[in-house]
Order: sequence, then C-alpha cells, then structure tokens
Amino acid sequence: MNISDLKTGQGSVEVEAEVTEIEEPRTFNKFGREIRVCNATVKDDSGNVKLTLWNDDIEKVSVGDKIKITNGYVNEFQGEKQLTTGKFGKLEVLGKSESTEAEAKPEAKEEVEKPVEEKVE
Repeated sequence: MNISDLKTGQGSVEVEAEVTEIEEPRTFNKFGREIRVCNATVKDDSGNVKLTLWNDDIEKVSVGDKIKITNGYVNEFQGEKQLTTGKFGKLEVLGKSESTEAEAKPEAKEEVEKPVEEKVE
C-alpha cells in the first residue's frame, strides 16, 4: 500500500517506507505507567506521513532506515494524518541506514582501518 492511499480511520494497513525525520521522545504517565511516544516522518514514492512510535519502537529506528508497518492504523491528530502500529500492529526494520550501521559496529570499522601486522618468527 502507498502512503498516498492512507485514509483516516483505516486499519489493517501495511506500508513500507523510509524514515526521514525523528523528533525528540516525550514521556507521560497513563494509568500509573510511564509511556514514551515520539513522532517520526516516513516517506515512500507517493508521499509522506507522520508515524507515531511508542516505547521500545523508538529505539528500533533511525533516520534513513527502511521500515515496514504491518497491521497499522491511521488516525488524525490536530488535522494531520498519522500512522501508528497501535495495540496490534508491528514495526519491522527492513534495512538500517549506512550511517546507523557504522555507528552500531564501531569495532568492525576499526578492524578494517588497522594495518595487518606481519608474522615474525
């Protein structure tokens, strides 16, 4: 499904998109539990949409990542369409951005840069 096809109130949404922006997470208490939420912007060839990230999903994604939302839901907040995984949806990272991969594996990067020492007998 393309982002341009999303309609407010639509459920069972499956979208693949690239993360273009991530805002600072916010924390609030609901029913005695601490909840974290963060808005991101995702795009595909047809357009872009706000994506609401909840709790653990916030750490999963970085700008430039290719993601897939399965069983998502489209709602509207302050007149703007937003996509969310909601209670029953799933967010999957299909591919990390190159800068994210380099940050995640700094030892691998150092390994490549080290000169190979000759074995002395």
